[in-house]
Amino acid sequence: MTIRPARPDELEVLRAIEVAAGALFRDVGLGTVADEAPPSAVVLRGALDRGGLWVLEVDGRPLAYLMDDVVDGEAHLEQVSVHPDGARRGLGARLVEHLVDRARAAGFAAVTLTTYRDVPWNGPYYERLGFRPLADDELGPGLRAVRAAETARGLDRQPRLAMRREL
Repeated sequence: MTIRPARPDELEVLRAIEVAAGALFRDVGLGTVADEAPPSAVVLRGALDRGGLWVLEVDGRPLAYLMDDVVDGEAHLEQVSVHPDGARRGLGARLVEHLVDRARAAGFAAVTLTTYRDVPWNGPYYERLGFRPLADDELGPGLRAVRAAETARGLDRQPRLAMRREL
């Protein structure tokens, strides 16, 4: 098992991981999320170019990826997706911990994210990984903008929240 920066020739593989992972949202009544297009190759290439696109591979096969950025001056987990072939093996947690380690080494005070509050592999999962829900008055302008963009995309069909893990 290896975590490494993504390569330009893997962008379509990462998009396929996103589609496969997203299909699980149908099981919790979020078919619209399952049907949403994965991040475009342009978006993924932008993350790759800024050093915010990471792959977890097992036996040479990418099974999960993480995309990160900086929001409100803190490390921000934009997306972590695990192919169903790698589900329930701790791959997503390993990617999150890799981000936490990189963020700490870079001097960030926290990692933030936005997610579904009640989907088992979202809000409750991130709480187990040390993230805490943020109240609305704790959101900086960047996280408010992220939440507004999610709402505009129709992602608030089930309650969403922002979370933070102190480093």
